Amino acid sequence: MAIRTLASKQTLIRCAAASPVLRQARGLQTFSLPDLPYDYGELEPAISGEIMKIHHQKHHQTYITNYNKALEQLEEAMAKGDSSKVVGLQSAIKFNGGGHVNHSIFWKNLAPAHKGGGEPPHAALGWAIDTNFGSLETLVKIINAEGAALQGSGWVWLALDKELKKLRIETTANQDPLVTKGLQLVPLLGIDVWEHAYYLQYKNVRPDYLSNIWKVINWKYASEVYEKEVA
Repeated sequence: MAIRTLASKQTLIRCAAASPVLRQARGLQTFSLPDLPYDYGELEPAISGEIMKIHHQKHHQTYITNYNKALEQLEEAMAKGDSSKVVGLQSAIKFNGGGHVNHSIFWKNLAPAHKGGGEPPHAALGWAIDTNFGSLETLVKIINAEGAALQGSGWVWLALDKELKKLRIETTANQDPLVTKGLQLVPLLGIDVWEHAYYLQYKNVRPDYLSNIWKVINWKYASEVYEKEVA
């Protein structure tokens, strides 16, 4: 009986040590859902308020919940020296961690029209787009084509290649972040082409979603990131 009680206490201690509150107390990172800098309905009619609310509160929150859970399990596995468990958790960490990273960028890439959403980039980023793609219109056409052609779920990105010092368009599958490309790529603009990002409003017509999202793209944020990286 005493042995069983001791084992139960040890189990409770391990579970408590993995809780978000105690993880923070021990200096371990626990991730949380970021606030949006606009109301859910402010991106209408380009993106409906219903989609934004579900996308943010349900989908993004689920990635964060599962990411934190996987990190807790990783911490326990590391403490036990369980190499097999550590390796087995990498997929969940990549998928859910990538979902958190990608969506955190995505929300910043959007802005209501009355707050500058859709206004074309100027200054350094505008010049870089003209240099690398000929014009903003050409860039938009390429991104839309890449996004529409991407099979299954994923993302299409405008990125800065820091090594070559030029802009690139990339796609990533599922929730893979750009870092998985193994290149020195800095995400400036990411567009979510998972069905949950548009299906309630655009059904299966992804090109219409891609066409309309430019009305609320926050080029100011992309420009700030670009100028910081090339400074």
